[in-house]
Amino acid sequence: MRIDIITVLPELLESPFQHSILKRAQNKGVVEIHLHPLRDYSTNKHRTVDDYSYGGGAGMVMCIEPIAKCIDKLKSERTYDEIIYMSPDGEMLDQKISNQLSTLKNIIILCGHYKGVDERIREHLITREISIGNYVLSGGELAAAVVCDSIIRLLPGVLNDETSALFDSFQDGMIAPPAYTRPADFNGWKVPDVLLSGNEKEIDKWRHEQSLERTKQRRPELL
Repeated sequence: MRIDIITVLPELLESPFQHSILKRAQNKGVVEIHLHPLRDYSTNKHRTVDDYSYGGGAGMVMCIEPIAKCIDKLKSERTYDEIIYMSPDGEMLDQKISNQLSTLKNIIILCGHYKGVDERIREHLITREISIGNYVLSGGELAAAVVCDSIIRLLPGVLNDETSALFDSFQDGMIAPPAYTRPADFNGWKVPDVLLSGNEKEIDKWRHEQSLERTKQRRPELL
């Protein structure tokens, strides 16, 4: 899989992709992540990529020309399955979307900034808009990192135990059950007996019941 990220601040994205699972995925050759500084595609000597909004109002808008130039260059080199714009008014990211995106081969992610991008980019070049929550960030970089993390961990060969992702919260429409590890008794706080029984059938039943109950209490809208 290849992910190309268009950004005004590539420095914000360098650290997330240089550690843990995301770094391992790149080292294994499972995924390629390429950062494209938008200022490299600026059409003026000052390398600016924003301008005042037509009609007035506070805040700057990301210009159409450098974004279009960058996307056109990438599209001339390969075919992309999705060109995603990170936007607070996009569809809300959930596990179903992450699962679907993880099956794609090439995607572009455009990180918004300032007061957003020229609307013509959204109308003519963007194929999908995604939000990670009903709030506004300073830019789309952190949101893009969240999307990438949620996708990449699902790719075959990334996790040491590939079945692990199948039992994450939301994969089956419910929250994951509680988890415990050693010691079995800490300050009188004990691990449920069923988990120590070795009875896989009863353990699976207990975990399903716990997932169902937690989902009812904490995220009933998922049911």
